[in-house]
Amino acid sequence: MTTIATATAPAAPPMRYPKLAQPWIALALAIMAQLGIAFFVLNVVAIPLIAVWVGIPLLLAFVPATRWFANCHRTMLAGFIGEPIPRPYKKPPLPGILMWLRTTLSDPATWRDIVWLLVNAVVGFTLSLTSAVLFLSTLFYAIYPLLVGVTPEGVFTQPLGGLFTVNFWTSFLLMPIALIGFMIWQAAGERLLKANAYIARSLLGPTESAKLALRVQELATSRAETVDTQAAELRRIERDLHDGAQARLAALSMNLGMAEEMVARDPAQAAALLTEARQSASTALSELRDLVRGIHPPVLADRGLDGAVRALAMSCPFKVDVMYDVPGRPPAPVESAAYFAVAECLANAVKYSAATTAWIQITHEQEKLHMIVGDDGVGGAVVRPGGGLYGIERRLAAFDGTLTVVSPSAGPTTVIMELPCESSSLKTTPSSGTA
Repeated sequence: MTTIATATAPAAPPMRYPKLAQPWIALALAIMAQLGIAFFVLNVVAIPLIAVWVGIPLLLAFVPATRWFANCHRTMLAGFIGEPIPRPYKKPPLPGILMWLRTTLSDPATWRDIVWLLVNAVVGFTLSLTSAVLFLSTLFYAIYPLLVGVTPEGVFTQPLGGLFTVNFWTSFLLMPIALIGFMIWQAAGERLLKANAYIARSLLGPTESAKLALRVQELATSRAETVDTQAAELRRIERDLHDGAQARLAALSMNLGMAEEMVARDPAQAAALLTEARQSASTALSELRDLVRGIHPPVLADRGLDGAVRALAMSCPFKVDVMYDVPGRPPAPVESAAYFAVAECLANAVKYSAATTAWIQITHEQEKLHMIVGDDGVGGAVVRPGGGLYGIERRLAAFDGTLTVVSPSAGPTTVIMELPCESSSLKTTPSSGTA
């Protein structure tokens, strides 16, 4: 698919770090914590200088740099707690430097970032460095005999703690320290990093009020877009009725009226008019059926989402594999949204992707309807306002659904959609097949 639209992909769960990678990440976090002192000082110095206008260009440089620095920590520390740390920054309602500055300075997340820089320089540094030192000391004592063996003679001639003189053979007596250190690191190393991550999340993540405000904003935006979409759909239906069926029905009425006048004096002409009227009625009926099908396809009402999706797959010019595993039929609004989303994805694949095969997978897990539509085409699909994928995203957003597009330039394209819903009216058995 190469449709054009803007996707808001849900945040994927961060990858957990391998155990042996954690000490090196901890060491990097300890070094970065000290670099954060510079960001803290620069921001604290720049804010009072706004009064003499010098602080404005400084903040234009320092605040984005601080946010980038905080975002790096959000990404790194998310791997220790197994969930992403959101970025709760407000967006300016209007363009312009002064509006951005006003929004930034009134944003609690900006001040929480600055507080976190100081906390991270002390607490985060201590936790990260302790975790790293536990492992590095374990490593040091594990290879201590080797270090003694390769060290020039005379360096380790002083008695160790007044107990014995260190040489290659006596150095093995210190190896139990490595075992003790390893056990301590194994028990506490990751916990220290998790504690640092939770502290960072408490300061860098959104507060409950911020989450509520963001949710209200999302709902308001979704509602406004849903209203706009419904209004546009009503205008389309009105236009189709006015320009299509209504015009043909008006012509039909005129033909019937003229045929009624001519039936006595010119039966042949009346018959021709009746034939034309019958054709107009047939065309108007077909247009009305097409219009109804665009509002709510009869196949969806009759056969449900499974049958409707299979009918879509059969109408494609290439092979489409369908896997449907939903134990109950979704509510009608969700079913309709899912159908049109899948239909749009297939239409995009037919128009733009040059695909030879496609696949549809629909499952229901954890009270969500999961839909995956993919093709083996050229790829490069993105989401941009006004495009087909953007329309799908807006349709799903009305139900708190999500859209994720994975489409590298060389293909293939995979569109992942989720819709919250509960199953109702049990179906016989899950099914799969090839259309």
